[in-house]
Amino acid sequence: MMVEVESKEALIIEGQRKLEGVLKVSGAKNSALPKIVATILTDKEVILENVPDLLDVKTMHLLLEDIGAKVTNIDKNVFSYSLSNPKSLQANYDLVSRMRASILVLGPMVSRFGYGEVALPGGCLIGARPVDLHLKALESMGAKIKIEHGYIKAYAPKGLRGAHIFFDKITVTGTENIVMAAVLAKGRTVIENAALEPEIVDLCKMLKKMGADIEGEGTHRIVINGVDSLKGTNHRVIPDRIEAGTFAVLSALTEGNIVIENYPSEYLEYVDEVLEKIGIYLVKVGENRVTVKRDKVLRPVNIQTREYPLFPTDLQAQFMTLLCFVEGVSEVTENIFENRFMHVPELNRLGANIEIVGRTAIVRPVSKFSGADVRATDLRASAAMVIAGLVAEGETKIHNIYHLDRGYEHIDHKLMGIGAKVRRETVED
Repeated sequence: MMVEVESKEALIIEGQRKLEGVLKVSGAKNSALPKIVATILTDKEVILENVPDLLDVKTMHLLLEDIGAKVTNIDKNVFSYSLSNPKSLQANYDLVSRMRASILVLGPMVSRFGYGEVALPGGCLIGARPVDLHLKALESMGAKIKIEHGYIKAYAPKGLRGAHIFFDKITVTGTENIVMAAVLAKGRTVIENAALEPEIVDLCKMLKKMGADIEGEGTHRIVINGVDSLKGTNHRVIPDRIEAGTFAVLSALTEGNIVIENYPSEYLEYVDEVLEKIGIYLVKVGENRVTVKRDKVLRPVNIQTREYPLFPTDLQAQFMTLLCFVEGVSEVTENIFENRFMHVPELNRLGANIEIVGRTAIVRPVSKFSGADVRATDLRASAAMVIAGLVAEGETKIHNIYHLDRGYEHIDHKLMGIGAKVRRETVED
């Protein structure tokens, strides 16, 4: 099984078609990846359900297979993982360079095997996401860290030990990495200023089913008492709140009747509040289904991206597309990543009127978008381009759609299922 780093495909969208039907939210990429990595912590079989069919997931599977894990697709979106004897404790550059989440394997490898080697990570170019917080925490747990020839090497031949860790900055992957490292460490680990994301809470839920001793997940203080070993388990990946939010924006901008299935309202309370301020309302039409109702005239808002449970940076680009069609001037301030406005020139190519002032995008209303050639500049920006193409007049051609395939499961097929006219096209160099 091989994964291409970049696709030479473009997505062609014929805009302004009536969209109607059901959009099913897939398992969350940001929940699946750390859970896949957590299977490194045991020699017993772990089965994960609702694993999304994504490029990033395939890359993580290759990474695990590269270190000696057995990864088996036993049903649709269901995988079995087992790692008895590793053949390598190095996560190589070719795989790690494709996504930053690869750094997550470092903590589990050094915790279980006493050594781990990971290439400095790659992924979306949306700004600095330094791994120094991960490394500082592992050092406080007794690991010796070296960075040589582009690789991070962590040594703990006698095992990790519990420590009191304070993150200077809230970090999702840092929290996940150290929680996983701590479950097999000797003694107690206390993580202060931990991230609160539901993906972290559910990772802890899975680890506790495997025998880990964890308290405080979902708060800024997580306490882990190390255990000698973990057992196997069966666990289901939670729905993707970012994909759900993306579908809500799409539904609000179209005249069709879209039902969103598996909408995780419990993870999107703040996002739903922002939608209501704009004039968009999520209405339950079943136990796990919602539809979108909207006021005739949408209202401007000011959005500040913040850590969970506030407004997620991963929905910033999609909401900016929505705000192009409200009555009045909106502002979107990006507080998480310093380089996450790369989609703005692409939206402006389609007819948006967005001005960047420092970390704030000023969004002025327009009456329409017109189809054009654009590029997906990162994973979530690619979703904004898709939404924009679906509401634009004429044809929109989105280049670099490998970003889209990294985080949205079969998005073109899902859209065709509700009446969109989209197709893939190979692009010549």
